[in-house]
Amino acid sequence: MKLTVLGSTGSIGTQALGVARERGWTVGALAAGRNLDLLEAQVREFRPEVVSVAEEAFAEARGRFPNIRVIADPAEVASLPADVVVNAMSGLLGLSPTRAALEAGRAVALATKEAMVTAADLIWGAAALGGGRLVPVDSEHTGVYQCLTGEDMADVAELLLTASGGPFRDGPADLSGVTPEQALRHPSWSMGPKITIDSATLMNKGLEVMECAALYGLPLSQVGVVVHPQSALHAAVRFRDGSLKGQFGPTDMRLAIAYAIDAAPTGMTRPGDVRGARRGPEVAGHLGWPLRGNWEFREPDAARFPCLGLAYRAGEAGGLLPTALNAADEVAVAAFLARRIGFTDIPRLVERVMDETPTGTLTWETLAETEAWARARAGELVRTGVRA
Repeated sequence: MKLTVLGSTGSIGTQALGVARERGWTVGALAAGRNLDLLEAQVREFRPEVVSVAEEAFAEARGRFPNIRVIADPAEVASLPADVVVNAMSGLLGLSPTRAALEAGRAVALATKEAMVTAADLIWGAAALGGGRLVPVDSEHTGVYQCLTGEDMADVAELLLTASGGPFRDGPADLSGVTPEQALRHPSWSMGPKITIDSATLMNKGLEVMECAALYGLPLSQVGVVVHPQSALHAAVRFRDGSLKGQFGPTDMRLAIAYAIDAAPTGMTRPGDVRGARRGPEVAGHLGWPLRGNWEFREPDAARFPCLGLAYRAGEAGGLLPTALNAADEVAVAAFLARRIGFTDIPRLVERVMDETPTGTLTWETLAETEAWARARAGELVRTGVRA
């Protein structure tokens, strides 16, 4: 198996390389941002033929890696020959490489949820154009994928995604005074700062709901969320006959990553086109994972975590609103981490931008225009003060 790993220095990217190490897979190309020290260690170990870095790190990278090809465009890396392209780039930066990989006919293990959130129709169009395939990497979505293997989508009544509930699931009732340090203490998963804050606001779960509907071709009304603090059940499918099928496992993203890579070569070419995978060997340390302890399930608190409802609203509206929601959230989370706005200002800012978003038809051009407008408007709101 030959992999390309985009976002190789991030949380998912480093874990994907860990799986490659365990399995003995070849890594032909890496795309990173600015973390050249970690990238250098990855280059020494995996000896890729090509690396991509952020433009501002390009000159230094060429000096550090004189014996391999260094480029600045991750979309070019994504289109190179590979058995599977793991796209672990965060945010809308990962959109262009996803398109490039699919249009080049590559199999994509997709951890960039923003691609399906903002541009699902365009992404499926790219897959149809180039013959590419994709399988999601998120533990919830690979959980759904595994539950749907061998099933008929016509028999599905509901897809259920679980949420840990984040660090504030049990309080405080008033979240206006919580700090970035508190919000970054995720109780179940070790992730990057953006996704960790999104998990604290439940925006991440909202984005996953939107992604899930786009992946499996169901309306948002058939994608539900349940808070499950133990994070043992990752996803479930409820069928029309009333039966439930769930996917359980430890809180280790390597399992989802390994499954997605194994499944990608025969992955989806259109929504709900689930084909399953021949599973590889054990991901170290989990064959003895015990079915023990007390598990609980709760309704999400929509009043304390309004971002979840905003995501449903954007997903149901479609068009350009998901792009505006995503861009505004990226700006808001960065401002919160920089202590420029409060925690409860995040949904206020996102809602303001959504309320002002122009209507229009989704194309690659209008997506880029809306993303730029939403970022600018969100920046203005950060500077001038968010009002309810």
